[in-house]
Amino acid sequence: MAGTKHHLDDKHMEDTNVSPFMSMFEVFRNELDEHHDRRERIIKASRDITALSKKIIFSLQRVRQLCSPIPPPIAKEIKTRYDSIKELFTSIAPDLQGSNGWRYQKQISGGCQEYVEAISFQHYLETQTLITHQEAQALIPGGIELTVDDYVLGLFDLTGELMRFGITSMATNAALPRGAATEGNGEGRDILLDLRSFRTKFESLDTSSSSSDWSYLKNDIEKKLEVMKQSVEKVEKAVYGMIIRGRERPKGWVPDLNEGQERGREVVESY
Repeated sequence: MAGTKHHLDDKHMEDTNVSPFMSMFEVFRNELDEHHDRRERIIKASRDITALSKKIIFSLQRVRQLCSPIPPPIAKEIKTRYDSIKELFTSIAPDLQGSNGWRYQKQISGGCQEYVEAISFQHYLETQTLITHQEAQALIPGGIELTVDDYVLGLFDLTGELMRFGITSMATNAALPRGAATEGNGEGRDILLDLRSFRTKFESLDTSSSSSDWSYLKNDIEKKLEVMKQSVEKVEKAVYGMIIRGRERPKGWVPDLNEGQERGREVVESY
C-alpha cells in the first residue's frame, strides 16, 4: 500500500505563507478591544454618577434653611450616595490616568458636571458661598482631573436648583430664603441677591481664549447663559408677585414655573 509522501519543508512553507503583518494587526486588535472596554466602563460609571448625583439633589431640595448644617436624616441619606459615587470614581480611576484622562473626557464629563452641581448645591446650602474649583477637585478621588469646563458648567446648572429651592421655600415659608445675619447686614443676604450676582459674573465670562473646537464651555455657553437668566427671572417674578399680590394668594401657593413658555422661550431643564 502506497503511503503519503510528506515533504520535509511542508512546515516551513506554512510558516512562510503567514503574513508578516499579522502580528502587528493582532496588537492593533487587542488595543482596540481594550479601548472599547475601557470606554464602556467609563460611560456606565458616568451614568451611575449622574443618577446618584440627581438623587442627592432631590434630597437636598427638602432643606428649608440656609447657612445651617444639613438635617441628620437628609445627611444620612446623601452620605450613602456620596460613598457610592466615590466608589465609582475609584473604579474607573486607572482608566483615566495620563493621556487617557483627555481621551475619555467626553465620556466622563456628564457625570462630573452633575456631581459638581450636587456638591456645589450642598456647599451653598451650608455656607451660602460657591464651592471653589480646588474644593470640588478635592472631593473627586482617584486622581481624576476635574476640568475647568466641567466645573463651570456644573455651576451654571446650580442656578436652576437655587431657583427651585428659592421658590419652594417661598411657597412653604412665605419668605425668600435668607442667610445668617452678619455685621452690617442685620437680616442676612437673600438668595435672589446671590442669583443676581451669579448672573452678573456669568454674563461677564470670557470664553474667547478657549481655542479648542471641542471645548464644552465654548460650545454650551450660550444655551447655559439663557437658561441661567430664565432661572433668575423666575425668582424675581415670584418675589414681585409675593410683595405686590401676596395677600391675595392662599397659603401654599406656588408660582407657575412654566410662565413664559407661551412666548416661545425655552423652559429651564428639569433635573
